[in-house]
Amino acid sequence: MRVVYMGSPDFAVKPLEALIAAGHEIAAVITQPDRPRGRGGKVLFTPVKEAALAHNLPILQPARINEPEAVAEIAALAPDILVVVAFGQLLKKPLLALAPFGAVNIHGSLLPYYRGAAPIHWAIINGEKETGVTIMYMDEGMDTGDMIASMQMPLFDNYNVGDVYEKLSEMGAELLLQSLRDMEAGVVKRTPQNHAIATYAPLLKKEHEEIHWEKTAEEVHNHIRGMYPFPTVHTMYQGKRLKIGASVVAEEVTMVGMPGQVLAVEKEKGVLVACGKGSIWLKLVQPEGKKMMAVQDFICGYGIKAGDYLGRA
Repeated sequence: MRVVYMGSPDFAVKPLEALIAAGHEIAAVITQPDRPRGRGGKVLFTPVKEAALAHNLPILQPARINEPEAVAEIAALAPDILVVVAFGQLLKKPLLALAPFGAVNIHGSLLPYYRGAAPIHWAIINGEKETGVTIMYMDEGMDTGDMIASMQMPLFDNYNVGDVYEKLSEMGAELLLQSLRDMEAGVVKRTPQNHAIATYAPLLKKEHEEIHWEKTAEEVHNHIRGMYPFPTVHTMYQGKRLKIGASVVAEEVTMVGMPGQVLAVEKEKGVLVACGKGSIWLKLVQPEGKKMMAVQDFICGYGIKAGDYLGRA
């Protein structure tokens, strides 16, 4: 097929490369405009743009994909299909109706659950035991179109967002290729979503990054892994921000304390912190102004001890 591909983050790179490897013709890659990032304000390309450049593919970066000029430019490419993966903009009817095979999307959840911007994060934060990826026809709603195919995977309690992103990106690429084969063969199936049971995964905001120690140990642990490696959660320690990258729910049930209280500091196991119910061992932390480090290095360098508190300025 002749494909116009729309995507921006790392999650969208493997499906693009799978299309190329399978022999599909990429008429153009459309990605978000270059923007300054980080403290230095350095202008960086999206991961999808980097991949497109590596394959010498035509690249378009309209600020607003639904503007008439952008729609006309895409129409002039005469694509058979639009493939959209974590692009960052909703498509309106003129674009959706532009290609003979329509527009399809890879979504990182088992629709109709976790529609929206951050399905992988919220599935982990909410302690789900499984997730998956769905190929769907796009309509003007937020992930509301008919489903083509889906694939499941377990969410083990040691998986973080980075782990699941990697796995679902690979699964999505595989499922996309099969879906395109089915379309070309005329055997693709459309399954309407059950909108009555839909759930949502809203855009992550700054307030979602703060740890609330009054929650249960399982909830705090899920919050930590559901936000790592991006955007990462934080707490306060000695008046400074401390990011947390990894934890383990403690098996110890005899030690209790106030939420956020350090119960024990052990070189082998880490820093044990009390939650509203139960406690967790911190395994990976990042003091303010430093890089992420193993908790053993933090113990040696920062003098944290039993009786200290996290979450208090």
